[in-house]
Amino acid sequence: MASPIPSFPLADADKCVKCALCLPHCPTYKVARDEGESPRGRIALMQGLATGKLDATPRLAAHLDHCLACRACEAVCPAEVPYGRLIDSARAALTERGRGEPFSARLFANLMGRRGLQRAVHALLWWSQRAGLSRLLRRANGLGSKGLRRRLEILPEVAKPREWRDAYASRASSGEMASLFLGCVAEITQPEVSAAAVQVLNALGVDVEIPKQQTCCGALHQHAGRKSGAVECAHVNLEAFGHADHVVGTASGCLATLQDYPDIVGVYAHDFAERVTDISAYIQRHARFKKIEFRAWKARALVQTPCTLRNVLQTGAAVPELLHRIPKLEVESLPTSLGCCGAAGSYMLTQAEQADAFAAEFAEAIAKRKPDVLVSSNVGCALHLAAALKRRGLDIPVMHPVEILAKQLPEALYRPV
Repeated sequence: MASPIPSFPLADADKCVKCALCLPHCPTYKVARDEGESPRGRIALMQGLATGKLDATPRLAAHLDHCLACRACEAVCPAEVPYGRLIDSARAALTERGRGEPFSARLFANLMGRRGLQRAVHALLWWSQRAGLSRLLRRANGLGSKGLRRRLEILPEVAKPREWRDAYASRASSGEMASLFLGCVAEITQPEVSAAAVQVLNALGVDVEIPKQQTCCGALHQHAGRKSGAVECAHVNLEAFGHADHVVGTASGCLATLQDYPDIVGVYAHDFAERVTDISAYIQRHARFKKIEFRAWKARALVQTPCTLRNVLQTGAAVPELLHRIPKLEVESLPTSLGCCGAAGSYMLTQAEQADAFAAEFAEAIAKRKPDVLVSSNVGCALHLAAALKRRGLDIPVMHPVEILAKQLPEALYRPV
């Protein structure tokens, strides 16, 4: 019989009464029709693991690894079971018991979790694309590992690493200051989104600061069960943003993790978590937003709401409201019944086949609606769906809502960053 796991939050797991109301909302259960692939089934496995009644077998680990951690179950649970906390704790327990993990996944997380190394990776990717090396690896089946080619398939054209200023002052400051969280993957693949965020915030009269000592949010470690790595990232960011009145970011997955810092490092991070806001929600609530007369754009925008925005931050409604402020822009949202797109942080790399199956459903739904632009508020979803659209032969750009707002700012308020 296995030994119990005292650190596992068993009291939270025991809140689950196995009512099955979560089953229709779980992406993996809808595909597998297997209780081991459902929220209540996984919680039962976690309870068995935590109490020592079940061993940490490869089969048990596989059921937990297949979870997208989309937390759709958490959003509909009448007992308010904190499923996100449970799945992270269970994965941490598996890691402590020697569960194997691909070396590439650990390496990637460690590189992204150290800003100096992250910048070096950014420069290397930019150089390799300019030299044509990444294109060669994509095309040559015999060159590079399968995992490497997978990452290159998802990777967009990388912009040259840029040096952010410490602060960007608004021309007509309201006296309000927001601190911008860049994110690791987002800084490499979507620097234009961060620049757009600065432009729109400045247009609102909000001064923007970008703390240089910030690092990865820690999600890559947290969701893989590497608790010490997540704690290290959290401490760095708590120090970097400790003085900020408002912490805003453009990647909903990162922001969900920032709001989870009380679970990662303790209750002293509650105050920080309460100051974290998704950029779209922050803009939508700002008193000056409705006073801006955006330039018209005759186009059709289709909004994809990331799981973290809908289920964790619960601010998904802000995005369509923002876009409706742009004259002549038609705005439609993808149905929530589609569930998760399959990006789910590193899931699109570690569970590639299943992730691509989820993305294919989204690509089909997007193709039927024929939008001019797909809108996503999370870097992982944007990269994953862009790759899925490309595989289907669809030339549909994927943009962040703040990019569209910045592009349509009146000339008097637009300022390059």
